[in-house]
Amino acid sequence: MNSYWIDSMPNIDNFKPLDKNMDTEVCIIGAGIFGLSCAYYLTKLGFKVTVLEKFKIARKTTGHTTAKITSQHGLFYDYLIHSYDESFAKSYLEANEKAILNIKNIVREENIKCDFEIQKAYVYTVNESEVQNIKNEVDSLNNIGFPAKFVTKLNLPFEIKGAIQFENQAQFHPLKYVYGLCDCITKRGGKIFTDTTVVDVKTDGDLYLTYTKDFIVKSKYVILASHYPFLNIPGFYFTKMYQSTSYVISVDTKKPLFDGMYISCDVPSFSYRTAKFGDKKLLLLGGASHKTGQFVDYANSYGILENEAKKLYPDSEILYRWDTRDCITLDKIPYIGNFSNTMPNLYIATGFNKWGMTSSNVAANVVTDKICRKDNEYAFVFDSTRVHPIKNRDEVKNILTQSVNSLFIDKIKTNYSDFDSISNDSGSIIEINGQKVGIYKDSSGNLFAVNPICTHLGCLLSWNDADKTWDCPCHGSRFNYMGKNIYDPAFKDLEIYNL
Repeated sequence: MNSYWIDSMPNIDNFKPLDKNMDTEVCIIGAGIFGLSCAYYLTKLGFKVTVLEKFKIARKTTGHTTAKITSQHGLFYDYLIHSYDESFAKSYLEANEKAILNIKNIVREENIKCDFEIQKAYVYTVNESEVQNIKNEVDSLNNIGFPAKFVTKLNLPFEIKGAIQFENQAQFHPLKYVYGLCDCITKRGGKIFTDTTVVDVKTDGDLYLTYTKDFIVKSKYVILASHYPFLNIPGFYFTKMYQSTSYVISVDTKKPLFDGMYISCDVPSFSYRTAKFGDKKLLLLGGASHKTGQFVDYANSYGILENEAKKLYPDSEILYRWDTRDCITLDKIPYIGNFSNTMPNLYIATGFNKWGMTSSNVAANVVTDKICRKDNEYAFVFDSTRVHPIKNRDEVKNILTQSVNSLFIDKIKTNYSDFDSISNDSGSIIEINGQKVGIYKDSSGNLFAVNPICTHLGCLLSWNDADKTWDCPCHGSRFNYMGKNIYDPAFKDLEIYNL
């Protein structure tokens, strides 16, 4: 099912595929909120910009977000202070607070009708054991000059033990916002092409050649805005982050709803906000996150959220369900800046750690300043080529273990399913004459068979029974049950088998 953001938009995507070779100043790969924010700023400065999008405008992570515009990224600033120092934490905070103001100003100056609303944001707990962590976060923020508050009462329909409050945060309709950016970009001469898959980027002297399946775009600058970078070398980002999947449901509660944006620091974690729905509000309830590629069924994904909604609002109706992918870095800070020190004028932003609405604007300003050869006071915080000592050793171990298992160990296991053990409307991997085959049975028992090896770096895929997809546990690529690639970093489809 489409997200509410996508389904609530009229069919206004009139962009066409690239149909010829082109020369431009800046080639942007990806038309999500980061890529389009870059294009907005650069065309405003007079640059000749071309945007290439594999699917439609903002149909992946941007179109499946909860769309909170906030500098409140969980209980994060106490972690930053202890991992770095107060000055570093303050710079991270200021960069994101400035991003909120930037988006607010763009909405006002360009008259973008996107349901932009100033809201308070909260991280809360229902467990007494977490209260001290929230108080520590409040103290850390106060120490760097931010007026966070500790509160014990919220507008949510249940009692809490404590929460941290941020004033002057925001929410909006992300598709309406990015289409507003598209209007600005094209009016200033920018070119946007959809249904155009980029397969490679190569150097050509001091320029870059961006290869699609049929045509080439030559440019001085390239910005990788493809969520998870599909170029593996020399950036090696696939060794420095992983993808997390989380779920959202849109609920008609049949009752008046609260203001504000909320997320719990408990396990399981729940996220709440509202969205305009005609003359009333919908509740957006998110959570049930897990590392992409782990086996998950409906009960442990959407089911968790639906049970929570029915507990709070027994007469409620679930209108939309969707999931999203987020890139998670090892130190929880995005990679923004140069793709590699060996490839000048090639830029990247990735690893937004579930906070892409503000991080995308931070990134667009950092990258725009780099192209303009202008110092950005916050660029050092997000340095994409940083080589800090790895503090999150458990996360590194998990990534390496999963990659080794999926690349080698899982491929030689013999305890695979057989045809009869696969239920209708489900999937699994079986062996046929020593060959691993990914099988999906539809509700009528019809079979769909694919080669279950990811076309990115060769990891063994796993079946996602909640969304009926083949997911990569190494780097998060996703394919539908017929083998079509629907999420990066892979861009090639799976091989299809005829049984």
